[in-house]
Amino acid sequence: MVDRSWFFASQGQQQGPYPEAQLHQFVASGRVTAETLVWTEGMADWQKAREIPGLMTGAFGPRAVAQSGAPAFSGDATGSLSIDLPLWAFLGRILLLMIGYLFVIPAPWTATGFYRWMASRTEVPSRPNFAFTGQPGDIWYVFVGTGLMYYVEAYDNRLQLIVMPVSAFLSWILVRWLAGNLSSNGQRLPIAFNGSAVTFIGWQLLMYISFITIIGWAWVISAWMRWICRNINGTRREVVFNGTGLEVLWRTVLFAIGCVFIIPIPWVMRWYNRWYVSQFALVERTASASA
Repeated sequence: MVDRSWFFASQGQQQGPYPEAQLHQFVASGRVTAETLVWTEGMADWQKAREIPGLMTGAFGPRAVAQSGAPAFSGDATGSLSIDLPLWAFLGRILLLMIGYLFVIPAPWTATGFYRWMASRTEVPSRPNFAFTGQPGDIWYVFVGTGLMYYVEAYDNRLQLIVMPVSAFLSWILVRWLAGNLSSNGQRLPIAFNGSAVTFIGWQLLMYISFITIIGWAWVISAWMRWICRNINGTRREVVFNGTGLEVLWRTVLFAIGCVFIIPIPWVMRWYNRWYVSQFALVERTASASA
């Protein structure tokens, strides 16, 4: 009905109300996409535009029973991240990523495509249409270098003392690139990872050393993830990692057991990645946290 007024979410904020004709214009221009959250009178809650019959094609369905007052939409909402990983699509992306690193040259394209796909499957509280916007040419040398490091280490294990810090430095560049190329509703988020390269390399070296203790590495990883989160800045909310060393340990052990039997690999890989993503959450930034 042309008399309806619509709201939609952009950059974590509620926009509107707008008349239905103007919403059509937003759809046509791409400002409102299939994944944009929208609401109008008569709807019980916010829904993605693609879930509204006829919205993306311009032919709306019958009007719902009137319900006054839009549900609250908070740009500062907190909560855990989640990810939807279709089993075979996820397995295909993993294999493509591995093939890219195996042949080295395709790695920038296969890796970037993998991160874009993973971001598109991730749900972030109050960040509709979450996406990754990095390009293969941004840090192509990191992916090529990472692929070459595998061959160097396989050629001579004695070179591991050289490979480890170099790989850690490349990973530090990768994390900065990932954090700096996230977007919501087509708008780049002002996020940056400001952890130092020296400390990052130190964490990775500590992780290698902790493998000597058999189980200590799990606690190092969980502490390392918390350090990374503390050094993510630029948002009104703070990123935290809730996973504990014990949780990382027993889930990794089950994952490894599943991989031994080969056939369960796709299922345990999806299970493990879903859990890992769910351990990252957004909370209200405390006064002592960096802005």
